[in-house]
Amino acid sequence: MISGLCGAGRVAKVRAMSMLRDVFITGTGAVLPGERIGNDRMEDFIGRIGGRPSAVGRRALRWNGIEGRHYALTPDGQPLHSNASMCADAVRAALDEAGLSLGDLQHLGAAATQGDYLVPGHASAVQAELGAGPLEAFSYQSVCASALMAAKGAWLSVRAGEAEVAAACAGEFSSRWFRPHFYEGAALVDEKGRARIEADFLRFTLSDGAGAVVMEPRPKPEGLSLKVEWIDMTSLAGRFDPCMWAGSTPQARADMTSAWSHAGPAAAHAAGAVALLQDFELLKIVIRAWIGVWLEKVDAGRIVPHQVDHLLCHYSARSLRQEIVGLLESTAAMIPEEKWFTTLADSGNVGSASIWVMLDAFLKSGRAKRGDRVLCIVPESGRAMIGFMMLEIV
Repeated sequence: MISGLCGAGRVAKVRAMSMLRDVFITGTGAVLPGERIGNDRMEDFIGRIGGRPSAVGRRALRWNGIEGRHYALTPDGQPLHSNASMCADAVRAALDEAGLSLGDLQHLGAAATQGDYLVPGHASAVQAELGAGPLEAFSYQSVCASALMAAKGAWLSVRAGEAEVAAACAGEFSSRWFRPHFYEGAALVDEKGRARIEADFLRFTLSDGAGAVVMEPRPKPEGLSLKVEWIDMTSLAGRFDPCMWAGSTPQARADMTSAWSHAGPAAAHAAGAVALLQDFELLKIVIRAWIGVWLEKVDAGRIVPHQVDHLLCHYSARSLRQEIVGLLESTAAMIPEEKWFTTLADSGNVGSASIWVMLDAFLKSGRAKRGDRVLCIVPESGRAMIGFMMLEIV
C-alpha cells in the first residue's frame, strides 16, 4: 500500500513538473529620484559628521569609481519619496512597459535592505502606495540579493500557474542612514569627530532608487521580452559572520542576543549598533567564496561561459570588479569584459535595486538582440549570499 502511494506520488510529481510554464519578463522599470549628484556635492546631501568633510570620502570614491548617484532627500534631509513610493513607481513603469494595468497584477514581491517601517513588511507598504486591490504580497528583507529572492518567488508563482501577472521590485533609501545624526554621539565617532571606516566608507558607496520587473507566462506581442531560464540562490551564511549589517556593534555582530533590540534604541545608538556597517577585511574573503559558487556552476554545466552574450554583474565598487576579474581570468569561468554591462559609474550602487536599474538600462541601450543570452549575477555581502539569473532575449 505504501509502495503504491509512493508510486502514485511520483507520477503526480512528474505530471506537475510537465505542466510548469515558461515565464517571461515583459516589462522593466527603474526610478532614480531627484537630480543626478556628482561627487563634489555628495556631502551637501548626506551631511558632514561633526560639520567636517569626511577623511575617507575621496579614497572611497577612488575605490568605487562612482561618478554620479541619486538621493531621495533634499540637502536639509527632507525626504522626496519613501522607499515604498519609489518601488510603487517602478512597478507602475514596468506594468506600463508590459502593456498591462494595475488591475492585472496578482503577485507582488518587494525587496529591500530596509523598508520604511520596522513592521509591517515592505510589500504591504508598496501595495498601499500602488493603491492595488487584493493580491498576494511577499516581503524579502536582505541586502542586494533580495532582488533575486523576490524575482524567484514571482517566477515560481507564474511558472506553477498560481499567477498570470507577477511583479518583483526592489528599492533602497540608503541616504537616510547616512545623515550625521546616525553617527554623532555614538561610539562610531572618535574624539576628533571622525567616523569609523566601517561606517564612513558606505556613505560614499550607496545611493537611492528602485527597480521592478513584470513576469507573465508568454512574451508580450511586440518588442523584446526576456525568457527566464532559471534563478539560483546560494547562501553561505553558515560559514561567515555578517559582513554588512545594521543592528549590532562590530565586535558583537555574530551574537544575536546582543542585537540592538535587546539594549533598546537609545543604548544601541550610543554603542554604534544602529548605523549601517561593513567589514572590508571579511569582504575580501567573501569575494573568493562567491567566485567558488560561480566556478561550481560552470563545472556543473549550469553556466556555459561562451554561450553567455551579456553579463550584468552587480558589484559595489570598480575595485571589486577588478578583484573578481583577477580571480576569474585564469579559469574557464571568465566571461570577456566586453560582454559586461554596468550602470555603476553613472547612477551608483543602489543596493538591491541595482540589478533592475541595470537590466532596464541594458534593454534601452540597443545592445539587446533576440536570441542573446543574458546572465545576471548578484553577490551580497550581508552574510555571504550570491544569486544568478539566466535570461534569453525573445
